[in-house]
Amino acid sequence: MTQPDKVQRMIDIMAKNGWRITEQRRTLAEIFVKNEGYLSPKDVYDQMTVEYPSVSFDTVYRNLRLLSEMGALEQFYFMEGGLKFRGSCTSHHHHHLICINCEKTLSFEYCPMEQTLELPGKFKIVNHRFEVYGICEECQSDK
Repeated sequence: MTQPDKVQRMIDIMAKNGWRITEQRRTLAEIFVKNEGYLSPKDVYDQMTVEYPSVSFDTVYRNLRLLSEMGALEQFYFMEGGLKFRGSCTSHHHHHLICINCEKTLSFEYCPMEQTLELPGKFKIVNHRFEVYGICEECQSDK
């Protein structure tokens, strides 16, 4: 998928959720498409203020959380780096192995939810995420 297609996919998600598509929101989508890795709210804020100096950190943060709830972004919590976001990979169901050193992310197809689960009460699962944090092969070699 090309970068313009990825930007359009994110904009389509915004529009489907009733958001008015502004230039600021288009820029926000472009930031995530251009950056393959994870971005902290501060990283995004710093990039947004280049074009929109009056944008507030609260506005950027609120938009990131809402985009995550919509499925346009994925959010991850790193022990050292705190909360970070990246564009959502929506092509198929998969999970992630994430290097805590370089933040390299590998997808893997195994889904623990395919196993029989005995849940308490009548708990109904509507969504799930599964990430495994560790150290990638390259970072292990560097030490």
